[in-house]
Amino acid sequence: MIGQTISHYRILEKLGEGGMGVVYKAEDTKLKRTVALKFLPSAISSTTARKRFVQEAQAASSLEHPNICSIHEIDEMPDGRVFIVMPCYEGETLQAKIEQGPLELEEAVSVAIQVASGLSKAHEKGIVHRDIKPPNIFITSDGLVKIVDFGLAKLSGRTKLTMTGARPGTVIYMSPEQLQGGNIDQRSDIWSLGVVLQEMITGETPFRGDYDQALIYSIINESPKHIRNSRQDVPHEVESLIEKTLSKDPNNRYQTSAELIHALQSVKEALENKAVGTDAAAAKRFPSVAVLPFTNMSPDPENQYFGDGLTEELINALAQIEGLRVAARTSAFCFRGEGVDLREVGEKLNVDTVLEGSVRKAGNRLRVTAQLISIADGYHLWSKRFEREMQDIFDIQDEIARAIVDQLKVKLVGPKDKTLVSCGTENLEAYTALLEGRYYLRSLTPEGWEKSQVLLQKSIALDPSFALPYAWLSDYYQSLGWWGNSRPHEMLPKSRAAAQRAIELDDTLGIAHASMAVVLWGYDWDFNGAEREFHRAVELDPNSGWNHMCYALFLSCRGRKEETVAEARLSLRLEPLDGLLAAWVASALTGVGEIEEAIDTILKALALDQDHWQLQMFLGFAYLFALQIKNAAVALDKAVALSGGASIAQAMLGVTYYVMGKKAEADKLTERLTERSKREYVAPWLFASLYGAGGDKSTALAYLERAIEERDLFIITENMWPPQSRLSGPEVDTLLAAAGLR
Repeated sequence: MIGQTISHYRILEKLGEGGMGVVYKAEDTKLKRTVALKFLPSAISSTTARKRFVQEAQAASSLEHPNICSIHEIDEMPDGRVFIVMPCYEGETLQAKIEQGPLELEEAVSVAIQVASGLSKAHEKGIVHRDIKPPNIFITSDGLVKIVDFGLAKLSGRTKLTMTGARPGTVIYMSPEQLQGGNIDQRSDIWSLGVVLQEMITGETPFRGDYDQALIYSIINESPKHIRNSRQDVPHEVESLIEKTLSKDPNNRYQTSAELIHALQSVKEALENKAVGTDAAAAKRFPSVAVLPFTNMSPDPENQYFGDGLTEELINALAQIEGLRVAARTSAFCFRGEGVDLREVGEKLNVDTVLEGSVRKAGNRLRVTAQLISIADGYHLWSKRFEREMQDIFDIQDEIARAIVDQLKVKLVGPKDKTLVSCGTENLEAYTALLEGRYYLRSLTPEGWEKSQVLLQKSIALDPSFALPYAWLSDYYQSLGWWGNSRPHEMLPKSRAAAQRAIELDDTLGIAHASMAVVLWGYDWDFNGAEREFHRAVELDPNSGWNHMCYALFLSCRGRKEETVAEARLSLRLEPLDGLLAAWVASALTGVGEIEEAIDTILKALALDQDHWQLQMFLGFAYLFALQIKNAAVALDKAVALSGGASIAQAMLGVTYYVMGKKAEADKLTERLTERSKREYVAPWLFASLYGAGGDKSTALAYLERAIEERDLFIITENMWPPQSRLSGPEVDTLLAAAGLR
């Protein structure tokens, strides 16, 4: 088959063959990407085998999870042979990895956690895999684990596809109840994963037999081999966990994948703690802290901005201290509220300590409490309560920061009496207005934008030499230009002026240089100037995930793939829990063809309950790139609902409906946006996309000309838009080339 073209897939090479499938590497000639095609072997033509093959596609395609191999589509050759289209990952199977020798304990447990996470999603949907084994677990070159081959999956509500007496699966990984033909549920997969975990650690499976019947007898009747007989450095916690997964009675095993994941994570933490205690290199690890949002204890809930502002100023100050690692603001703010699990904070943010506290503001009086807590044992390392006047807030912040530095034994560079928390103004009222304006700006709502603009202008009026409110005002104007239905010609010059003033007052503000970079890139189309400003922003604030994310977007638009991927991944490491950042990172990745990684990035964020409307929207974009049109429609419909009808979400849903042949539904969305454009600004790029997808190219070209004339911000991100929404042809190339965009 090598060299043949099937549908729009050109076969490149054979990757492997198993009992229920032959897998080839192929080129998707439409999307110019590499995929894997799995065919039902020609020697197997039974109706049962065909049904099982189709069931694999149905089972896997119903699951969206980073640790499950996704299915692009299922199709049929002219001769009736069915094939499944899947991503073609770089990496190796777990089987190949084990053949090179036992894994390190930490790596084996990490792989097991990812497999259990994927199984948890399947079990939620009523799907039992029934064939968990090393060949069906793939590890990508980035270390991401993917469960593959759902050919034997048992779907709830389906009749069995196997004949009486047949045993689906590989005997050595099968549970006793599976071998005895009993009822199979998720606990059977947990057994199989226990076998795989022991094999990862020792290189051997826990049961022996020279032939199938001897092996079956051993699994049903004999105790598994003690893991320490093969590897003496295995801790008791690991041994106990595996023993529980391999209990003969399913009722004595972990009852759910979630329960197993919790146990595995506890083991992982114990292994890491032991490594820190024995490894000299690990002992030199930088001290680390997460500053959680200070709780508002004031009678007026509107005072929440003050606690958030205090938290952010402490994060900014501590992040400047060499030798101290500080969790990023957005990730730390995900743990707002009571009953925070400190172990979860430590695990997700990779920190050893947490600073938490509360603020009560009444008139001109303040009561601030703060406590620094060790993640390892929950003990308070330091705590203090402050009863002060409002004008003492700067001194309070500095004292808290110094206490953290002292307790974590971080050496300060520079004069001992140097103020750690530098707010840029001595005007308390201007500072308070900045905190409140910044708080409302992040809401990304029309009401929040309006309040934010008034407060930032108030801060500037109270202290015209205060740089920060100018920087945030620049960001405000950009927010309206991108998402607030405002004309770029009106907003971006104002954004430039505010960023320029902030830089004049304080050239060390990374946020101001990042804002200037976006103006130069998105409005001036001065790409060299934009890159200089992005470099300056990253240099001044290297720990800002947002700066690296914005730079990744710029690089993606310039077609620089390797740099894009590097900056995108770095931004996610710095801000692992920020759903909005994850959405924009995914859009940068789609722009350079990393579709699978983009989808995985968004699904991970959604799994953390970060259900921002732009996550759903850019998931829809990625699905369109992947030609998963129905999935795209579902995601974009959610984006419309979550955003309250954002123009961009409606436009892309309309594009998707045109692609699906749902012309009436698409026309309705186009008409709705046309009516909206009579009342407020709607980006012409969106209409160009809609009319192009609907087949009216002349109208689409007219809107494209308007987009260029009006400096539509979306036009610079052309490569990030799904191919179904983009115009093509010599007329388009001529227009974009004349504008300097090609």
